[in-house]
Amino acid sequence: MKIFYAYLLLVFIGTTSLQAQEIDTIQINTKGLDIKLKRSPLPSRSGTIPFKAVPLTPIVIDARVNYWKTRTSVGINVNQATFSNNWKGGGVNSLAIGGLVNYKAEYSKESYSYVSEVILEYGKIRNKDQLQKKTRDRIFWDNKAAIQLSKNWYFFGSVSFESQFDAGFAYGKDKEGTEDKYLISKFMAPGYLTESFGFEYKPNKFFSTRIGTGTARQTFVLDTAVYYTKNFSTGVMTKGQTKYGVDFNKKFKNELAFQIVSNFEKEIFTNTMLKSRYQMFIPYDRALVNIDHRLDVSISSKLNRLMNVSLTGVGLFDRDNDTKIQGSQTLALGVMFIFPR
Repeated sequence: MKIFYAYLLLVFIGTTSLQAQEIDTIQINTKGLDIKLKRSPLPSRSGTIPFKAVPLTPIVIDARVNYWKTRTSVGINVNQATFSNNWKGGGVNSLAIGGLVNYKAEYSKESYSYVSEVILEYGKIRNKDQLQKKTRDRIFWDNKAAIQLSKNWYFFGSVSFESQFDAGFAYGKDKEGTEDKYLISKFMAPGYLTESFGFEYKPNKFFSTRIGTGTARQTFVLDTAVYYTKNFSTGVMTKGQTKYGVDFNKKFKNELAFQIVSNFEKEIFTNTMLKSRYQMFIPYDRALVNIDHRLDVSISSKLNRLMNVSLTGVGLFDRDNDTKIQGSQTLALGVMFIFPR
């Protein structure tokens, strides 16, 4: 009879728990209830299970983090034309060759960074019955170290050098109609060494602007031959007192200035790279009309694994060189080797 009442009590509790889910469990006093558990028919075994330790040999991976990233581009282009003596379409035999080496190394670790870039350009052209002439000639080496101050701002210090490899000439014809020339520039005549420190704004990987609040530039003219100008009709050489802003009796001139340098380098299309650099130099001791501007722009497109076509342009305004804007443009088709690939 007691078992029957216990059964009714369990049914009532189960029904109540379905209607009121707030009650999870109810304690039941099972003392005095004749509850028997059936013994499992399955055999049971008791004892200690032995475990054997398996030795594991640690694997050491010899991996090193390389904080340097380098890139080297070497380009060569050749242009040649030949005409027979009876060619009625007009023309002149010519041979032009040019070369470019661009090396860039970048170091980045935590908040410190260092960038070094070298640009070497040289090219010459020779036309029949004419003097050889340069098509390009430049030495440029820029070094910049920076420490990150915030997400987009850095404190930097930089040193850059610029000059040329070969002598540059002005060309004309004498009174007999023969082509003549005189020297106007050469290596370290002029040469520029610029030291700068300040703040750099770099919001992304392809654009940056340096604000050099403390900048010094030394202009070198180490050969006095560039001070002389030749009158082609008379052959008379005239000496100038100033060349590239440096007086005749001096070897260099030092200037303190405020400088802005902006760089842009990005792949604008597939296998097409746009690279530009703008530099503004504002001397502290001269009027604002003497601000120097230089803009370098190059677009290079990779046609296949080796062939490359490039278009470069330079705009320069420097009153120490000329009172008007100077410009140059080069279109070249040749081979380009890039390391690493």
